[in-house]
Amino acid sequence: MALTAASYGKGRVRVLRLARDGDRHDVRELTVQVMLTGDFSAAWTRGDNRMIIATDSIKNIVNITAARHVTADSEAFAGQVAALFLETYAQVTSVTVEALETRWLRRTIGGAPHGHTFTLDGNGQPFVRLVADRGGAVLQSGLRGYTLMKTTGSGWVDFVDDQYRTLPDATDRICATSMDATWTWGTPPADYPAANARVLDTLITVFGTTYSAGVQDSMYRMGEAVLAALPEIAEIAFAMPNKHYIPMNLAPFGLSNDGTVFLPTDEPHGQIEATIGRAR
Repeated sequence: MALTAASYGKGRVRVLRLARDGDRHDVRELTVQVMLTGDFSAAWTRGDNRMIIATDSIKNIVNITAARHVTADSEAFAGQVAALFLETYAQVTSVTVEALETRWLRRTIGGAPHGHTFTLDGNGQPFVRLVADRGGAVLQSGLRGYTLMKTTGSGWVDFVDDQYRTLPDATDRICATSMDATWTWGTPPADYPAANARVLDTLITVFGTTYSAGVQDSMYRMGEAVLAALPEIAEIAFAMPNKHYIPMNLAPFGLSNDGTVFLPTDEPHGQIEATIGRAR
């Protein structure tokens, strides 16, 4: 039998970096996964572990990198982790680093941003994904589970009408989604955090200020706008499940429902996915 693919690593390595500048602190909390491929097949086929780097050592390398690069943004941090593996271990051919950020928001106290008081931002998780080998690297940034809603300016009409359809046309409905968005960098921006913030601002602006003929329609135009705004981005991929808000039937109670009372539900949900890239 042939071993056709194999990789291993360490998942859910949690690390918080605290950059101190007098009374002002900056918090960077990540949950990291590192996966390695390389000359490790003997561990699977012959029980020979001589080329295997212990997963505990992988965890230690993440923590050591955190100590050496306390102020690095997530993209740079992932690059430093990958570089250390490729520099240290000849048997490693590629490294995949994924890091989910737990985002802490600086609180305003007494009308001013406070130096060291934070609250948890529960809407979405920024992440980075770096696949690096000795020939180069592909770096992606993005958001997972970023939830957004608009209560008008959306419709869904003229879809297939056959014996299976029960959904009526709707020209004015609530549109909501828990968005996963992943953008691939073609060239590095001058400032990753600033560029990522601009991506999110662009996505929300297009979503909120333009009429949506469906999630597919909004998704495509959101992607177009990001590529127009940030030439450093090669492509952007989306997964946008519907979060449904179904108008309640209040007629049995002698009440009308003029678009004011809804049943929130996300099971089952529509799953819409696409990648928008630059024309070649």
